[in-house]
Amino acid sequence: MKIVVAGTGYVGLVTAVCMSEAGHTVTCVDVVKEKIDMLNKGKSPIFEPGLEELMTKNKSLLTYTLDAKSAYKDADVIFIGVGTPEKKDGSANLKYVYDVAKEIAESIQKDCVIVVKSTVPIGTNKKIEKYIKENLKNNVKVDIVSNPEFLSQGTAVRDTLHAQRIVIGVQNKHAEKIMREVYDAFGLPYVITDRESAEMIKYASNDFLALKISYINEIANLCEIVCANIQDVAKGMGMDSRIGNKFLQAGIGYGGSCFPKDTKALSWLANFNDYEIKTIKAAIEVNENQKLKLIKKARKYYESFEGLNIAILGLTFKPNTDDLREAPSLTNIPILLDEGANIKAYDPIGEKNFKKIYPNEITYCKSVEETLEDANLCFIFTEWDFVKNFDIKKYEKLMRKPIVIDGRNCYNLEEMKKTSIIYDSIGRRTINKER
Repeated sequence: MKIVVAGTGYVGLVTAVCMSEAGHTVTCVDVVKEKIDMLNKGKSPIFEPGLEELMTKNKSLLTYTLDAKSAYKDADVIFIGVGTPEKKDGSANLKYVYDVAKEIAESIQKDCVIVVKSTVPIGTNKKIEKYIKENLKNNVKVDIVSNPEFLSQGTAVRDTLHAQRIVIGVQNKHAEKIMREVYDAFGLPYVITDRESAEMIKYASNDFLALKISYINEIANLCEIVCANIQDVAKGMGMDSRIGNKFLQAGIGYGGSCFPKDTKALSWLANFNDYEIKTIKAAIEVNENQKLKLIKKARKYYESFEGLNIAILGLTFKPNTDDLREAPSLTNIPILLDEGANIKAYDPIGEKNFKKIYPNEITYCKSVEETLEDANLCFIFTEWDFVKNFDIKKYEKLMRKPIVIDGRNCYNLEEMKKTSIIYDSIGRRTINKER
């Protein structure tokens, strides 16, 4: 089957490459020349484990182009996988979706199925169908399908090839038949429904996971007050099959391209329809406050950060990605800089993107050891393996004063007890606390 995918970000490129792995011939379309040039050289413009390997493996089935009109004209199925960034009011910006939809309408010369893979508000597929039909230049039949993605950055390839379900929102049996032909090679269970329900499944799923994260962070904050251990609490909760153990890792909040945007978008949509989802509203508020948790902890040890040498381990919102969107580092580092701190940071994957925001204001290091040398404080924002596997005794040796404020609970409390490190984490007692 000849498939075209519009967009080469996390959703579009991962979808395209995984479709080629299933044996389809796939053309990737983007408007950014630099991205297409990289892809044609076999390089991914995003950091995603396993993606470049699949690109190489299936290069005979993959084409990358700026020529959208030629790509769309004779496609069997076209996936729209462009971004839907957040507007200032919290609603989803659908400009890029509509831009692609118009170009598709003006370019297609045969009957085809158009699949909205981007995360869009409930009712968007219906509006896109009307918009495309109004802009068709040729006498062709189109079906619009909702097919939301459920990938997670850092595990996106696995999440696509081994998804727990494939959600397909269709209006007729023909579109369902075509979509089954697209996905049957994956051998995964289907949820076939109407388009509005498919759109809602996406938002309801993401927002429920965000709720779990905010809930466990609230419990973690209370654990600190009553001297309970959040990791033991989460373990006990997670063994209950009704709750499950996923997304119960306490920390400094969720980030990335999905949860912050999707919670705000669903909240906005509810308000637009004169309804309030109070749980989602609370999750958003909790998450914003949680991002500042480490700064609040650090003020127990220093009233001001002026002149302090501060080490930052991890810049991205989670490990195994170079994505900085809604990363806690972007909330905390400006505060530290404003107070006159000297910042050294280490994140070999996130550094390139972070330099675009702070090219000269902080020092980027080549190792954890270099980052820690002569530091008064260390903040851990991302639970990279290089952080979790680091020899904790080196904090004592390298830092001017070994105070480690860990936003991701990377280390064992019993091991920290054996050191002189002041170790302050999330939802657990502080180790070697100053008296």
